[in-house]
Amino acid sequence: MTTDPATEADEEHHRGRIWRLSDDGRRRLKLGLNPETIRVLTRALDQGILDDTYVHDGTPVVLERISGTILVAAGDEDAPIPVRPFELRPARLAGLIAEQVDAYRVRKIKDREETYEEEVMPSKSVLEAVLARKDWPGLAPLHKVISTPVLRPDGTLLQTPGYDAATGYYLAGRIEYGEIPEEPTAAEVAEAREFMLKRFLRDFPWVSLADRANYLALLATPILRPMTRALSPFGVVDATMPGSGKTILTSCVGLMVGQRVLNWTDSEEELRKSITTVLGDPGGVVVWDNLVEGTVIDSAVLARLVTEHMWADRRLGTNSAFSAENDRLWLATGNNLRTGGDMASRSVWVRLDPDCPHPEERTGFSIPNLDTWILDPANQAVVLRHLLILILDWTRAGAPRAYDVPAMRQFTTWAQTLGGFLRHHEVTGFLDNLNDARELDDDHAEWRAFLLQWNRVYGDRHVGGAELRRSAEPEPGMPDRWDGTFPTTNSGKSLSVKSLGRRLTGQAGRWRGDIVLRCEIDPVTNCKAYWIERAPKPEGSPRLAATSETNPETRKPDEVPLDLGLLSPGFENGRTS
Repeated sequence: MTTDPATEADEEHHRGRIWRLSDDGRRRLKLGLNPETIRVLTRALDQGILDDTYVHDGTPVVLERISGTILVAAGDEDAPIPVRPFELRPARLAGLIAEQVDAYRVRKIKDREETYEEEVMPSKSVLEAVLARKDWPGLAPLHKVISTPVLRPDGTLLQTPGYDAATGYYLAGRIEYGEIPEEPTAAEVAEAREFMLKRFLRDFPWVSLADRANYLALLATPILRPMTRALSPFGVVDATMPGSGKTILTSCVGLMVGQRVLNWTDSEEELRKSITTVLGDPGGVVVWDNLVEGTVIDSAVLARLVTEHMWADRRLGTNSAFSAENDRLWLATGNNLRTGGDMASRSVWVRLDPDCPHPEERTGFSIPNLDTWILDPANQAVVLRHLLILILDWTRAGAPRAYDVPAMRQFTTWAQTLGGFLRHHEVTGFLDNLNDARELDDDHAEWRAFLLQWNRVYGDRHVGGAELRRSAEPEPGMPDRWDGTFPTTNSGKSLSVKSLGRRLTGQAGRWRGDIVLRCEIDPVTNCKAYWIERAPKPEGSPRLAATSETNPETRKPDEVPLDLGLLSPGFENGRTS
């Protein structure tokens, strides 16, 4: 007599695992008719019968290595993580069952009591029914695939390749960096600082100490993000000339943590689509590389992106919803870039100025041919290892924060955390160029110029929109009283009174440096009236007084920044010779 397959399967399940291992190590799973096969296969999948299966947002996924991935030949190319999660669908599930499982059904020989095992494959409808389930308590949740070690929320370092139950991360290393000591010695920390500051970053033509400090903060951001859960600002790596080293800086981050390189577009719709696409794949950095010289980065889509923890959109070509955690570092590179709109206050600048006609011809570097040197995974491992040692030395000290850094609205946690990391290693200048960046904000500069001219024309007198609009009309033979600062349409045409009123109302109360536009309803005309206010100058202090920070000639001997000794001998006033 044979035992009913369903009964035997239930008994095996109650004893624990519903599937067994054969002598050669293959999984064996006994199936029955369709209803029982759905129950049995669902249990088996939930018990991990297939290798590298996890659950993400209620959907079973399988991790697979991507074959044919070529080595990165240039810093401005994609550097994908070689292992990616794929949603389990009927066809892929059937293939994995055939590869890893002996799925069989017990059949009875006709007119005899003897039985035999018949290998079977569940039908497509059965596989669809299994995968329709959203509750998979036995599968480990997969949050993210990463390619470099990161700090867990408790401050410990995730560095063992494979799945990490504490975070739901899967570390699929692209480079061999060796075991990182949880408590690095003083000698190891000194060596790491020596390499990072006196060798690797020494020869970049930083405009100021702030640019070097800001870059180090961006470099460490993907590693610290799982611990801080903080939003990070948009990083702009800008230079005065091609060949200054912008792509080397961004690729150093991207090659370690996985990067996607995109082409910049002024179309908000295309920008939104590209963001949704890249967030659907694992990675750590997204770079818009080599923007056209003088590009103004002014995008409502980008401004929303960098200030939201979750990105929601619809899947391309469908009406289904898509959401993903905004866990990337977003960067752009170009020459003489500018920002506009809300992007100015949501960006951190790293500026380079080689101050020579042919930057690519410079010689005498600490690391020759750095653009190709960084493409070697072994060299990427050197940078990563030293960076991790600096981070672990900071966490060993309690991961102190810097609470006196400039306020950055949604990015305050990021600024305080990275500011603390840099201060721990005596790297000065972090975010000191925020005010300088305002000069690179076209929107800010244009409105400030207009308001300053308004102040010259009207002083603090209240003015209505119609009168203001009439004042912009040219008078024959007379110079333009607005000196070209009066707002126009994008095509340069004059604004209507109504359009001008909308723009002015949108700017009311927004300070542009030391000047602000005010607005109220005139009780007599019942129309809006506008006027200018200036911030009072601090008593007893010149408006542009030289300080030891801005003028090296006034700096006392004991005011030398802590880390100037780690810079190249040619570093003078924030610029390499």
